[in-house]
Amino acid sequence: MNPLLTDWTTPFGLPPFDLIRDEDYGPAVDAALEEARGNIRGIAESGDEPTFQNTIAALEQADQRLSKVLGAFWAVAGADTNDARQALERELAPKLSAYGSEITSNKQLFARIDDLWERRESLGLSPEEERVLYLTHRGFVRSGAQLDGQEAERMKEVKARLAVLGTQFSQNVLADEKDWVMPLSEEDLEGLPDFVVQAARAAGEAKGAGGPVVTLSRSLIVPFLQFSPKRDLRKRAYEAWVARGANGGATDNRGIAAEMLKLREERAKLLGFPSFADWKLETEMARTPQAVKDLLMAVWEPAKKAAEIDVIELALRLWADGQPGPFEPWDWRYYAEKRRAEEHEIDEGEVKAFFQLDRMIAAAFDVSRRLFRLEFREIEGPRYHPDVRMWEVTRDGSHVAVFVGDYFAREGKRSGAWCSAMRSQSRLGGEVRPIVVNVCNFAKPPEGEPALLSWDDARTLFHEFGHALHQMLSNVTFESVSGTSTARDFVELPSQLYEHWLEVPEVLETHAVNAAGEPMPGDLRERLLAARTFDMGFNTVEYVASALVDMAFHDGPAPADPMQREAEVLEALGMPHAIRMRHATPHFQHVFSGDGYSAGYYSYMWSEVMDADAFAAFEEAGSAFDPRLAERLEREILSVGGSRDEGESYLAFRGRMPGVEALLRGRGLRPEAA
Repeated sequence: MNPLLTDWTTPFGLPPFDLIRDEDYGPAVDAALEEARGNIRGIAESGDEPTFQNTIAALEQADQRLSKVLGAFWAVAGADTNDARQALERELAPKLSAYGSEITSNKQLFARIDDLWERRESLGLSPEEERVLYLTHRGFVRSGAQLDGQEAERMKEVKARLAVLGTQFSQNVLADEKDWVMPLSEEDLEGLPDFVVQAARAAGEAKGAGGPVVTLSRSLIVPFLQFSPKRDLRKRAYEAWVARGANGGATDNRGIAAEMLKLREERAKLLGFPSFADWKLETEMARTPQAVKDLLMAVWEPAKKAAEIDVIELALRLWADGQPGPFEPWDWRYYAEKRRAEEHEIDEGEVKAFFQLDRMIAAAFDVSRRLFRLEFREIEGPRYHPDVRMWEVTRDGSHVAVFVGDYFAREGKRSGAWCSAMRSQSRLGGEVRPIVVNVCNFAKPPEGEPALLSWDDARTLFHEFGHALHQMLSNVTFESVSGTSTARDFVELPSQLYEHWLEVPEVLETHAVNAAGEPMPGDLRERLLAARTFDMGFNTVEYVASALVDMAFHDGPAPADPMQREAEVLEALGMPHAIRMRHATPHFQHVFSGDGYSAGYYSYMWSEVMDADAFAAFEEAGSAFDPRLAERLEREILSVGGSRDEGESYLAFRGRMPGVEALLRGRGLRPEAA
């Protein structure tokens, strides 16, 4: 019996990863698809008059087994992949796209949904049911349910091809990251802090290289660029890092990006939209490409001005070292780190000693306990990799969720950090509590030594845990509006808001503790907090440039050559020579590994406008742990997911919509700097 198709008797219904073999996933998906198709046919072909229960609610439950199987598979496909799992990903991409197209192009099914939509005011629906009906009807229309004939068939083809290309794009980036290493001699290690040397030795051991290496894992290459005094090695490492997906051969993503942009434009025009950006933003808080560009440009000008001032200071340091100009992108992190150490008296090695991974996990848990009364108990159970840890989450003794943490970089894990759910919260047909996963790529320490994080690493941990709270505290009936199922430019609000609690002095006083149990000295904590907006011109410019290029790709005709379009946008912006986009097009996975953040990379900044304003509410209340505000944050934002309009949720929490001023203050930027 295929373990994926049995009733799971594991603790809390966790996937039985100890029993699942790679060859089980494909047949299980096929069986679950067949079952789901049968359920969909039953709904569409029913002779009963359409009701919310026999159509919308039934549709919500039609593919429960498929969701269960895919929840297990996507966990391993992203965080612990191998050749067999990648091959199955490529096989599933068109298969799952075809299944989705079958549903949204089912005329009988859409007729029932459309009938309910026309009669919605007489159905006596609850507010959440009204929202689910609205989103379901809108989703069908936006997927092409009203198309006929050749247009309908072409829409299926376009979506299927996009699914294949998105999978291929992601796998190509992973292949480039996996294949590249730069061996280091003992002489090359000179000038590097101990934690970077240890990470390089550990990476070399994992690669079987016989010595220390630099890889393209962000947790290794960024500190190497920060601390290596050897300019030639920094250049070699940096150029490999930014060339992912653009190295020619089978893993080159430039042609894939061009084809995806063309297909997205075609998809939008089939639905009557002038551009993909217009189609995509219809459902977001921003609504229009112009609103996005207005926000980004309001931030771009002061950020660029700050970066242009900074580069003068940094270039002087380069020349003082006797290095020839010009100041290059592989120089920025190195000299910025030197400047930070001098101006704020901060030594990264000293700082990292107080950011042990286990203590930062405990800090994230402790903040959620103080805000939302959550308790965490580490548990055993089947896991997809030995590094994975699991906790039962409870409140007042009642089960809330299972939280899964997968923190260390390794081969076979996609780069970056993310939150996903193997199972989402819902109440339809019975209470279902979520299984939520945070995945990071921190450097794994030598056996027996604590894992140490940078300040940015700790922020990433808090960020992803904010997403996890959005999933765990969800309290809705329908899974389709559960947790993070919100507008893309709202979904980052809970995660970015949670980052603020890392900066709360009493959190650092309690949890920023070294291996000897000694708390971070007060003066170091104050210097660290004073430096939190250091180099914000650089950070903002590299992000906003990426967001503006993403929007330029999708707002108007698709470029035949995305790389040329990228260059044109950056030139028009006056992009500083020493700063590159955070994500160059050939490895811009947010935009090309699927449609999630396509024409939507701006959403981090849209959400930041709200998160800066939302945390200001706690500051105005005089306590980061004000119980009334915490209760309102859960009630009005975290628990409701997408069950109501996102603007309404923010207004219910804050009482007004925010402006960009709080964001600029939080980044240490001044509007008048433009």
